[in-house]
Amino acid sequence: MLTVSDGVAAGTRADASGDAIAARLAGLGFEVERRLVPDAVPAIGAAIREGAAAHPLVVTTGGTGLTPRDVTPQATAAVLDYEVPGVAEAMRAEGRKSTPMAALSRGLAGVAGRALVLNLPGSPRGSMESLEAAIPVLDHALETLSGPFDHDTARGAGRRDLPPGA
Repeated sequence: MLTVSDGVAAGTRADASGDAIAARLAGLGFEVERRLVPDAVPAIGAAIREGAAAHPLVVTTGGTGLTPRDVTPQATAAVLDYEVPGVAEAMRAEGRKSTPMAALSRGLAGVAGRALVLNLPGSPRGSMESLEAAIPVLDHALETLSGPFDHDTARGAGRRDLPPGA
């Protein structure tokens, strides 16, 4: 659980979103490790890399808006092996039920190594709506990423719809 905020990292603002997300994840049975970083691409990228090396799920909150200091998506994109756009789309769609401003969130969802990375907005309501939108697919996504992988996609092995050798 990574909170991205100059104010929270400096101790001048409460981490309401981080507190809510951590509580919800703990309630789902996740062991939650928390970290705070300022809105700086190198710090965010390093924290995501470290989190992905140690945990199957990395959730960020903050820095997904349109201001010049909102750089979480840029830092995340540099770390991801690939995006999972359907999850980010679901998070924005859930937020749009409450406010059209959710369409302005640039948060990403993707995979770094064997970890799922989710960027949530910094507002408490927006972050919780986004997290709730992702929860229905979390177990399956994390199970899939943890392996073992039962097919060889390069050769089509394990695919029942392809003839042998295809």
